[in-house]
Amino acid sequence: MNQYSRIFRYLGAYKGKIFLYFFFTLLSIVFSIVSIGMLMPFLQLIFTDPRPECANCNSLTTTSGNAIIQFINDWLTHSIARNHKIATLGVICVLITGFTVLKNLFLYLSYYVLNPLKNKIVNKLREDLYDKILKLPIGFFSEKRKGDLMSRMTNDIGEVEFSVVGTLEGWIRDPLTIIVTLFVLFFISSSLTFVILVLIPVLGLVIGRITKSLKKHSQEAAVKYGETLSTLDETLGGLRVIKAFNIESLLRRRFFKGNEELLLAKNKINYRRDLASPLSEVMGVALVAGILYYGGQLVLNKQLLEPAAFLGYLGIFYTIINPAKTLSTSFSNMRKGAAAIGRIEEVLKTPITVDDNPNGKQIASFEKRIEFRNVTFAYDDAVILDNINLSVDKGKTIALVGSSGAGKSTLADLVPRFHDVTGGEVLIDGVNIKDYSLQSVRGLMSIVTQEPILFNDTIANNIKLGKENATDEEIIHAAKIANAHAFIIQKEQGYATNIGDRGTKLSGGERQRLTIARALLKNPPILILDEATSSLDTESERLVQDAINNMMQNRTSIVIAHRLSTIRHADEIIVLQKGKIVERGTHEQLLAQNGFYRKLVEMQEVR
Repeated sequence: MNQYSRIFRYLGAYKGKIFLYFFFTLLSIVFSIVSIGMLMPFLQLIFTDPRPECANCNSLTTTSGNAIIQFINDWLTHSIARNHKIATLGVICVLITGFTVLKNLFLYLSYYVLNPLKNKIVNKLREDLYDKILKLPIGFFSEKRKGDLMSRMTNDIGEVEFSVVGTLEGWIRDPLTIIVTLFVLFFISSSLTFVILVLIPVLGLVIGRITKSLKKHSQEAAVKYGETLSTLDETLGGLRVIKAFNIESLLRRRFFKGNEELLLAKNKINYRRDLASPLSEVMGVALVAGILYYGGQLVLNKQLLEPAAFLGYLGIFYTIINPAKTLSTSFSNMRKGAAAIGRIEEVLKTPITVDDNPNGKQIASFEKRIEFRNVTFAYDDAVILDNINLSVDKGKTIALVGSSGAGKSTLADLVPRFHDVTGGEVLIDGVNIKDYSLQSVRGLMSIVTQEPILFNDTIANNIKLGKENATDEEIIHAAKIANAHAFIIQKEQGYATNIGDRGTKLSGGERQRLTIARALLKNPPILILDEATSSLDTESERLVQDAINNMMQNRTSIVIAHRLSTIRHADEIIVLQKGKIVERGTHEQLLAQNGFYRKLVEMQEVR
């Protein structure tokens, strides 16, 4: 049950409501048993003389079942003496109806209390998972497929909602029904109830063996579901390439194969799960048949049980059948849901390697410099950065160049703490950035990436993401500096235009200028630019580069450069190779060194 600890922890916050549910459920069970128990006086009134005349009645009343019959006889005798049999029959029918109304009233109240609670638990689980995804470091997502994470957020949480939380009422109601009913049955006939107590564990053991493999098959199905989602995501994102290279059949085979494997896994689950309910019903009928045979003997041999009590016993015992079936189904579903909970817990328990400092200082402004002191960064035993020493003074522009995989992006990512160093330290104004609050450090910065990251919203809302309370004038001013205002006002709805998923309604240059406007509106002292022009055409590149130049004025900038022509005027150019600084200086100084930087420049000039 350890995998359900989070569900139980969520439930712990609602102890009052759980007690109410328990109380209403108990009353519902009691009135259900009492309404069925009224069959005994009904049968006694219809088929027998309520006045005991047998010589051995006194001995019979010493047993619990016949004590009930004796009480019923006394009540019926007095009732008939005061009224008439017909009137007494009417009283019994009214009592049965009244108790049934009370039973269903408390049953409804139990659902009224529990259903919002179940929804809150699922909602809380979904919120915790999304919150954890936001907190996880960037490196985590390079290992996980997006489709797999989406599967955990949708399919696995849906499975938990159906298989675990959806059967939550059964965790209390069904065992409570069985316990209370068995207590009443034991009071009516202890020997007959003892037979039931022996046979019920056998039923549970058989059901448990059948459902044992559900968790394994559910885990397999969840993985296959995530793979199909990943294939779908890659297909939607790469339709141009798929069609251009005529690889529709390849993607179709890949998706169909994953889908077929998902089908087989789900069939295995359903075969096992669906067997639990009919098997429990068959075994339940066999149990009833055994009770009929054994109890019938007691009645026929006039041993310890009266016919009315036996029929009432059967009626009350019938109330156990459905809870027992539901409990076995719930047990099967919980086995199946355990796999989904395990996949969710895997994300929720992933350690946060870049964690906020709860006692961190607040840094409101950037005054002096950013420093990298003996910085080393390794990932899975692979050294990405090796003993980096670098200082970026306020107002200066530093460019990072080098071949692919040299560590440029990783070095820049250390400043906003997308990663944390594994050796050395990064300082802002002489203080280790780990000693600042994470939010205040990132509040000093804006980032423009090579691929524009926009959201399915209006132009205005995308621009003001970093400053939610920005006025229309501020948004327009930022757009003008970013050379975006001209194309925005040509849109049918202007700044209220929805740009579609990831900004697909805009051109590449338009998307990039929006990200620059967004960075400008935040008005940060530190800029990190990951070659924002490398994927643009010549005209768009010029407009974006002009916008970048406007943005970099009077700011400290760290520029990751692929096109070396864009960083000729940087205050210092840092050349990285295999995680180490191999050259540094201005553009002219590096050309004069006739080293690795000069080779890079000459290669691009040849192109």
